[in-house]
Amino acid sequence: MKARVYVFIILMFVLAGCAELMNVLQTTGTAPLTEADVINGLKEALITGAKNSASKLAAENGYYGDALVKIPLPDEAKTIVENISKILGGDQLVEDVILRINRAAEDAAKEAAPIFVNSVTQMTIADAFNILNGADNAATTYLRNTTYDQLYQLYKPRIQASTEKDIIGNISTKESWNSLTSKWNKIANSVAGKIAGLKPVNTDLDNFLTSKALSGMFLKVEGEELKIRKEVSARITPVLQKVFGSLDKKTN
Repeated sequence: MKARVYVFIILMFVLAGCAELMNVLQTTGTAPLTEADVINGLKEALITGAKNSASKLAAENGYYGDALVKIPLPDEAKTIVENISKILGGDQLVEDVILRINRAAEDAAKEAAPIFVNSVTQMTIADAFNILNGADNAATTYLRNTTYDQLYQLYKPRIQASTEKDIIGNISTKESWNSLTSKWNKIANSVAGKIAGLKPVNTDLDNFLTSKALSGMFLKVEGEELKIRKEVSARITPVLQKVFGSLDKKTN
């Protein structure tokens, strides 16, 4: 009888110890991650990173003032740039065009965040775990795959409107571009041009500039994602700390 009592007492201590251990695990954030933790944490991270990126680029000089994302003219535009530079004020005219293009991208970025948020709300549990355990840019890749087409449709009309505005002598950036490339292509496609190894230029200006603008957006998103994955201070909520803290433990 006494033996049974001793066993019972020992079991009570063990069970009490387990309960206390679970409380410690819960309060220290080391309890196993649930599916809800992962998907909520990843959604929060994606929304935070995307909103931060869009906000930075939507600010004045968000594109234009950042060398990493500033949108240039295509390389094929060097001839235009060189020729305009020969006239008084030509350099400023070129820079005005580049400024206008980047301002158009900054304007489009103001409406990018809702597109990102809508994509995040569609995230599945499988998506969340793939992102959590994926590469350091897995979340950015997810957003690129699910939002690129919508963002393209958002950005392109603004870029297009910018390139169609007259810059000098009632000639727009796009008209100058089309004139330049058509003349070049005529030469490149001639017998002499082919012998000389000249290549025709088929760059669509609006498509090129829109693609550059989106590349800049996703570059910023990727930077925000890396912060959350690598910097504890960037995990500003308990759920972010718990979810991404689990990755820290795996690497230690």
